Amino acid sequence: MIAPLSARLPLAMAFAASFLSLTTPSFALLDFIFGGKKDKVVPTANERAAQEQEAAALLAEAQSAHNAGKTGRAQSLYQTVVKKYPFTPSGAEAAFQNALIIRHTGKMDDAFEAFQQLIVNYRESPRFNDAVEKQFEIAEEAKGGRKQSRLLLIPMKMNSSEIIEFYEQIIKNAPFGKYAPLAQFSIAEIQQDMKEKEKAVAAYQKVVENYPGTSQASEAQFRIGSISNIAAQRSEDASNLLAARDALRTYIASNPAGERKQETEMILRQVNSAEANQSLTVAKFYKRIGKTAAAAIYLNEALKFGSPEVSAEARELLAELAANDPEGVANARKGPGQDYTALTAQNLKARDDYVGPIAPELTRLSQKPKMRTGDEGFMPIPLQEPTLPLRPGATTPGAGSLLPPVPETEKPALLPVPPNPGTMPTIPPPPSSGNTLPVPPPPAVKPAS
Repeated sequence: MIAPLSARLPLAMAFAASFLSLTTPSFALLDFIFGGKKDKVVPTANERAAQEQEAAALLAEAQSAHNAGKTGRAQSLYQTVVKKYPFTPSGAEAAFQNALIIRHTGKMDDAFEAFQQLIVNYRESPRFNDAVEKQFEIAEEAKGGRKQSRLLLIPMKMNSSEIIEFYEQIIKNAPFGKYAPLAQFSIAEIQQDMKEKEKAVAAYQKVVENYPGTSQASEAQFRIGSISNIAAQRSEDASNLLAARDALRTYIASNPAGERKQETEMILRQVNSAEANQSLTVAKFYKRIGKTAAAAIYLNEALKFGSPEVSAEARELLAELAANDPEGVANARKGPGQDYTALTAQNLKARDDYVGPIAPELTRLSQKPKMRTGDEGFMPIPLQEPTLPLRPGATTPGAGSLLPPVPETEKPALLPVPPNPGTMPTIPPPPSSGNTLPVPPPPAVKPAS
């Protein structure tokens, strides 16, 4: 007969207590067994001041025991401060010190969770950034396959998915902190080591998009191109070549003086050569089955990205196609967005309508104008002030004037100008009358010597 629940509960509790007595207590396990934390009442200002005094005294005692090497006693006091005075600054410091003790025991999961409890409960604490930093150190140790036990590094094995969860939690805790791009980059590295190409590329792309301008972003951009290049070498999928070229070109454009520039250019040449060889192989196939237009398209693709050897072979095949089927090559050239070679690749001299090269003048006119790069031979247009009329009596305005000529009827009357500017004109005397005195004549003006 099965015992009732009320009778079985003490037995389960006793079994849990005996199990815990054999192992080091874990906060996550204790919270799970005993129902988690109870709701705490926020104390008033006066109560908080009194609690801070008690918590500070208890914290000092715990730190003294810690410095004396009494780790068990210190950890017990730290936990008491956190439990009894959770709303005090001393409670945040006690939680941090307690997490450090757990970390030195080598239990990385429990230590990470202890720092996480501090981050959740004391986000305004000065220890917040320190807790995130310690979490990142734990994740890096787990990623490297080692754990720290005091001054020793002990090899360890940890599931990659659990390590990724560590990094994801760090990003959630401080998405704009200095460890967020490092954590995201580490996630991509783990997935790259696991040979998960799509997940690794997506993780590196998050670094590029979410944390631009960082050193991790530029390295992630290079990794995307490198991974796509390796995938292209292992398969014949042209999409990998296209993805590799786009990523590498983006890296060069955004990092013109980057540390990976030479390596990027070398990989980019490999990508171009690989795609050119693929295009040349496909062109030979279409040429063999008589598909001139398709062969011409792929030959021109080989010319765009090929090495000198590939380009030379592609030009020979293209000239042969143009000689045997000029119409097919011409029809292929009508495709949108195609970068085809010039007509010199064809055997024009064998055509019946060939009349010789283009005249030099027509060749010059067909060239596109070039942008001036210097001031050689460049003279500015001189600016001349137009000649304005000096007097209203001018019949026609000066050259370059915008004023219309003045009509004769609107010209003002002018005084007569004496023929000799050195003599004064003689003014005749007014007629005399009986009531006025006679006016003597003006004195004679001496002629100029």
